[in-house]
Amino acid sequence: MDNFVITVADDSHLIFASEISQLIEESARKRGTGIAKRSPEYIAEKIRQGRAVIALYQKRHIAGFCYIESWGHQQYVANSGLVVHPDYRNKGLANSIKAKAFKLSKKVFPKAKLFGLTTSLAVMKINSDLGYRPVTFSKLTDDEQFWKGCSSCVNYEILQSKNRENCLCTGMLYDPEEKNRKWEQKTRKVKETIAGWKKKVMIK
Repeated sequence: MDNFVITVADDSHLIFASEISQLIEESARKRGTGIAKRSPEYIAEKIRQGRAVIALYQKRHIAGFCYIESWGHQQYVANSGLVVHPDYRNKGLANSIKAKAFKLSKKVFPKAKLFGLTTSLAVMKINSDLGYRPVTFSKLTDDEQFWKGCSSCVNYEILQSKNRENCLCTGMLYDPEEKNRKWEQKTRKVKETIAGWKKKVMIK
């Protein structure tokens, strides 16, 4: 991994927009499922907004990419377009890129619920390791613009025929409030246990 740089994309990376767009499209075509098309202009917009993570090999070759997008008045955030160039796969790049995008998402949108749709078992594993859990589509954003973005996916007709209740993709969600509640419950139990131990010592 010494030859790879994974960072939040900025204007200096705009030159890779077309290549990234093509990489996403080729990846979708080879898999035959998932990943809606994203134009070079769309990719460039995410880069200018500071809402994208890029991986470069030797600082000049595109190795991977992922961007974040907010929906439903910034109540929901998706890490989308995760892709790794075929030449650099099986090196742990997808995990590192996703982790960087996850961190960026929480920094830019600290109160938002993070969600994703994917057909990839590898991405599901990465999401699960970050704290996402599988959910029904009803738990995801109802923002029409998000679902409209699925129209370029090869599975869009399936999504429509199911009244947007499910598709070949799996929906996954990370809810920061839920995580905070669990952490508070765990902390409270630890404090209660310690208090119990102290009480027993005092009695003895």
